Amino acid sequence: MAVPHCILYKGAEALPVDQDPAAALSAARAQGGMLWVTLVEPSRDDVRALAAALDLSTLGVASTLRNNQRSKLDHYGDHLYLALQPAQYDDRAETVECHEVDVFVGDELFVVISPDGAVDLERMRALLEEHPEVLRKGAYGVLWATLEYVTRGYRDVLDGIEHDIDQIEEELFGEGVGVSHRIFALQREVIDLHHATAPLEDMLERLQRIVSRRMHTDEAPAFHEIADRARYVDARVAAFRHTLDNALTVHATIVDQRRNDAMQRMTEQSIQQNDQVKKISSWAAIGFAPTLVAGIYGMNFQFMPELAWPWGYPFALGLMVAVSAGLYVVFKRNDWL
Repeated sequence: MAVPHCILYKGAEALPVDQDPAAALSAARAQGGMLWVTLVEPSRDDVRALAAALDLSTLGVASTLRNNQRSKLDHYGDHLYLALQPAQYDDRAETVECHEVDVFVGDELFVVISPDGAVDLERMRALLEEHPEVLRKGAYGVLWATLEYVTRGYRDVLDGIEHDIDQIEEELFGEGVGVSHRIFALQREVIDLHHATAPLEDMLERLQRIVSRRMHTDEAPAFHEIADRARYVDARVAAFRHTLDNALTVHATIVDQRRNDAMQRMTEQSIQQNDQVKKISSWAAIGFAPTLVAGIYGMNFQFMPELAWPWGYPFALGLMVAVSAGLYVVFKRNDWL
């Protein structure tokens, strides 16, 4: 069973809370403060119990109970619900690790839930306490800081991916056989990252309008700055996808070219071998003709034509020369020699 961790902030001062979440929220409202609630690795019943205590929207709770969501923003009455995807990059494995964080925001309430416990919520809160001016702005100031934390975290991820893409571009023209698998694997990771970053621009534009209405201002410049960063992140991720697509095309072209070169070399070798076989066969035929004539006239029979003919021997020699010369002319004319 996961236990909610509650902290009451009055301005930038953190006050200990020894009450249940519902009583702590009432105390925060009475003192004009904000209640921060964290819940790590909760069960479905833990989430429902916390939602009932804090009067959170059932639709938002239903979204929280769904796993592997993309980044999203919903507005339920007095509460905002956000699903965020902080990311880390494992450079050795070349994998992007996105972990969901669910956030509920009200005027005096900030609830953040880590379904798998992979995001260090206490570290995020500790970083926030280093900026008391943000805490003084209440729950929406904390929401800004959370989005700032998440979007700035994408910088290291993007730098890691860019470094690996540079390595892939260098490997494209080498002899490495695993570069295509590396491209495919990194492309899959970039697609997963795009699922986390692509909705941010629209989310933040909507959030600017919501916050400006609730704060009774014409605009929310702090959220506008994060929206600009989200556009930059999304554009950079899209550029990575385009670069990897081009790298895959170039690699396929190089592989085809190498295959064609290998086939050309094999064809040239085959032609050379055919030429050599032709020459060997031609000379063998030329040499076989005298052997055939000599073999016939060398038979030890008593009665053979021309045995008693005075010109038989010169005739046999001439026949050998004539047949060999004739074969030579024929083979030479057909470019076999």
